[in-house]
Amino acid sequence: MSFSQQPGEPHAMPPILAQKHREEEEEAQELLADARQRLAAIVETLETEDETPVDNLFSAKQQRLLTRTLYSSWTPLPKDPASTTPRPFLADANIGIYSAPLLPSIVPDFFLSLDVRPHDDWYTKAHRTYLFWEFGKPPEVALEIVSNRKGGELSDKLERYAEIDITYYVVYDPMRLLSPDVLRVYERTTGRQYHLRSDTHLPLIGLSVKLWEGEFEDHQDSWIRWYDHEERLILTGQERAIQAEERLTHAEEQRSQAEERATQAEEQRSQAEDRATQAEERAARLAAKLRELGIEPES
Repeated sequence: MSFSQQPGEPHAMPPILAQKHREEEEEAQELLADARQRLAAIVETLETEDETPVDNLFSAKQQRLLTRTLYSSWTPLPKDPASTTPRPFLADANIGIYSAPLLPSIVPDFFLSLDVRPHDDWYTKAHRTYLFWEFGKPPEVALEIVSNRKGGELSDKLERYAEIDITYYVVYDPMRLLSPDVLRVYERTTGRQYHLRSDTHLPLIGLSVKLWEGEFEDHQDSWIRWYDHEERLILTGQERAIQAEERLTHAEEQRSQAEERATQAEEQRSQAEDRATQAEERAARLAAKLRELGIEPES
């Protein structure tokens, strides 16, 4: 130890080592910049849309029902129970998902990702689809609607979604083309494997999916709908508007009934006053007649 150096002070790096450290850091920065350039070049080659319509009418409507309902009426459960900040999410249909730059995309009929939102500049190539390295995570939910026996929903896609770490994989088979089950929910386990749940709950995100009979976009059918963590149906915006209108109509009916009851009460009071006045007049006339007969009414 030199006399100028105090105990506990860091040793000064020799000039040669300091120079080497700077060179290594500069080299690392150059490699990082080069990697970013190559990644950007790869992203430019990715197929973010092919403009080929492939869905049938039912699937398209079902996708809209799933997506619009969440944006209209759903608030995700907060990570922190004490938090009041709305938790962002991204839900959409037929969007390509890339888990790595050199791997092919997979395009679910619907997906849901929590704690993310689209980039403000979503026209840029890197922001036009769902890239894991841009959003920083995989989606929590992927859903497939079975329309034929060629999609591999219970084979290839099942394995692929497990590999890219999707927490829940939902398969809706309305025509029972692949299995006797109309609705299946798979949950990721350790080792990026799926197990088939005995119910249709997605507990880690506070949702469940269930079959629902009703009308959507002027078509009566059996649909799958979202239910919240308390097993309440999550309404579409139209359903909420109808419900609000029904409540308003009910309130108007109650107000009208209350006004009618008040009017009836006022009429009854007026009639009671009239009867009282008539009784007083009859009593006065009777008293006058008694006095004519020499009888004092009080006695």
